[in-house]
Amino acid sequence: MTNTIAEIPLQTITGAPASLGDYAGKVALVVNVASKCGLTPQYEGLEALYRDYRDKGLVVLGFPANDFGAQEPGSNEEISNFCTTNFAVDFPMFAKITVVGPDKHPLYKALTSAAPTAKGDAAGFRERLKGYGMTPNPEPEVLWNFEKFLIGKDGAVVARFAPTTAPNDAELIGAIEAALAA
Repeated sequence: MTNTIAEIPLQTITGAPASLGDYAGKVALVVNVASKCGLTPQYEGLEALYRDYRDKGLVVLGFPANDFGAQEPGSNEEISNFCTTNFAVDFPMFAKITVVGPDKHPLYKALTSAAPTAKGDAAGFRERLKGYGMTPNPEPEVLWNFEKFLIGKDGAVVARFAPTTAPNDAELIGAIEAALAA
């Protein structure tokens, strides 16, 4: 990863300094995650994806965020314990960040700028949120927990997927495999 996205300072969930540059030459799936969301079971699929493709060069990177319905209220330690205990998460997790609004982390500013629209059923999910009396974020903002950004080996964002895109979705798998082959 040779661009500015790779150089943005990050912090692991245990507090160590990091950046996407630490994963240079790999394909990265960046996901904003939450422990108390209807989509939280995606942790299981994300871990399976990581297990199945890590030896081929994929890394899944989890970024806890409490931006949607206060569904990630815990501390970094609590989040880490939850992920390990409930889903045996082994993929890299990062410190809780903000992914929308005026305090949006620079990583998410860069990601949403590079890929302003998501593949998958973002429109349908937006309508479901409205049905719950919520006002969904307009594009290019992240819509909800478990939105996925796929970053190629060269550090460029190659695709963005709606929160409801399951980790085993054929379009997502195809994009990952294409990025790994590039």
